[in-house]
Amino acid sequence: MSFKIYAMHVKLLKKVEHPWKNIRQSKYRPALVFCSAIPFFQQITGINVIMFYAPVLFKTLGFGDDAALMSAVITGVVNVLATFVSLYSVDRFGRRFLFLEGGIQMFICQILVGSFIGLKFGTTGTGTLTPATADWILVFICVYVAGFAWSWGPLGWLVPSEICPLEIRPAGQAINVSVNMFFTFLIGQFFLTMLCHMKFGLFYFFAGMVAIMTIFIYFLFPETRGVPIEEMGRVWKQHWFWKSYIPDDAVIGGHDEN
Repeated sequence: MSFKIYAMHVKLLKKVEHPWKNIRQSKYRPALVFCSAIPFFQQITGINVIMFYAPVLFKTLGFGDDAALMSAVITGVVNVLATFVSLYSVDRFGRRFLFLEGGIQMFICQILVGSFIGLKFGTTGTGTLTPATADWILVFICVYVAGFAWSWGPLGWLVPSEICPLEIRPAGQAINVSVNMFFTFLIGQFFLTMLCHMKFGLFYFFAGMVAIMTIFIYFLFPETRGVPIEEMGRVWKQHWFWKSYIPDDAVIGGHDEN
């Protein structure tokens, strides 16, 4: 049955005309905003700093070559395992809860890692880590990675696909992927330069961005768990902020007009 529904949606999707024109309509403004903001925030958490440069980062913090490589492997394993947690929790606790919980978890860990590094290295970058401090930094980075992996990691791809009806799905998904890849490139290119100039303050920078995106979700993102795509118009219409963008005739009898 689910395959037949999927096949029907594919046929309908092929009939969609002018998705880029449609997505500029007022009633699709929430979807446009979230398809742009979520991938931006997903990358500005700094997660790819850990994934791309983990061995370099750990070595810079004073880990030996073997320890730096092993620490990178550990964070990678944590990332994979925590992603499986989201498979269980996303429908049990909801998208909004995971966004908020993951954001708070990442914020706390970024502050703690930045503080540990700041206390040991200061602004000069000179100093050494004791084995105990190094272990704590690794623990907090792993907790940070786990927080991302069961929240913003998978939800960054899931939510944009859930909130875009067929009329705008091609455009919405194109925006989502393009913004994600663009900021992945920027973070990857400029991280080492930012680290050299900001030192431990870089972790505070990412923590600040995580705080902003968590506040953004808290005030602007409604729960979408169990909401069919065709009823997203009703969800936006009931939201305190987005309702002003949804015309009354876009929602009929509790269902999106389209």
